[in-house]
Amino acid sequence: MENMINIRNLVKNYRVGTIVVRALRSVSVDIKKNEYVAIMGPSGSGKSTLMNIIGCLDTPTGGQYILNNTDVSKLEDNQLAEIRNKEIGFVFQTFNLLPRYNAFENIMLPMVYAGKSKAERIARAEEVVESVGLTDRALHRPNELSGGQKQRVAVARALVNYPSIILADEPTGNLDSKTSIDIMNLFDEIHSKGNTIILVTHEEDIARHAHRIIRLRDGEIESDKINENPIQLTAPANAEK
Repeated sequence: MENMINIRNLVKNYRVGTIVVRALRSVSVDIKKNEYVAIMGPSGSGKSTLMNIIGCLDTPTGGQYILNNTDVSKLEDNQLAEIRNKEIGFVFQTFNLLPRYNAFENIMLPMVYAGKSKAERIARAEEVVESVGLTDRALHRPNELSGGQKQRVAVARALVNYPSIILADEPTGNLDSKTSIDIMNLFDEIHSKGNTIILVTHEEDIARHAHRIIRLRDGEIESDKINENPIQLTAPANAEK
């Protein structure tokens, strides 16, 4: 299967006062279409920096990042924004929902930025709301939803533009253990339907859902291994909302 992501000798340096922080030190990695990858590492390992570059939220100091045959390493901010909206669906620890909009409206937002018609937005939002088991909560605002329901809204929003990659940053960090299991079940289902998932986490039990685990330390890849026994969940994805 062809590579969706090709990263070669990626370097990212930050200047803090007179000190240069080397966040990434010549990182090289390939990720194929429909892979399920967890990126792990302690605080300061470079995992968040790598995630930001993969998500086109930041640009590298050096090296090359090719996403779906496009070299995004040196794109301008407006070009990066276009790539982000078209190619990447984000799921964050803090949900990042707009409080004045209901779940359905939050889910439709990326399609507004993509220039989709109202009819297209409504039809697609209805599809993804059903796929994450939230049809009965679609007209509720974030403050009327549980943590698990908010994260389901965030997952649905990430899916609406048919992204190449779902990039999840500590997606269970604000959830209790039972709800975390339910959300990871949802990610397993999304992966089974053909989506590529890159999961950034510091939790070993969450990373074990992925089929491949990349560990970073001090800005370098410490290990990159196939997970021979990923966790397989069988409970319905909408069992715990």
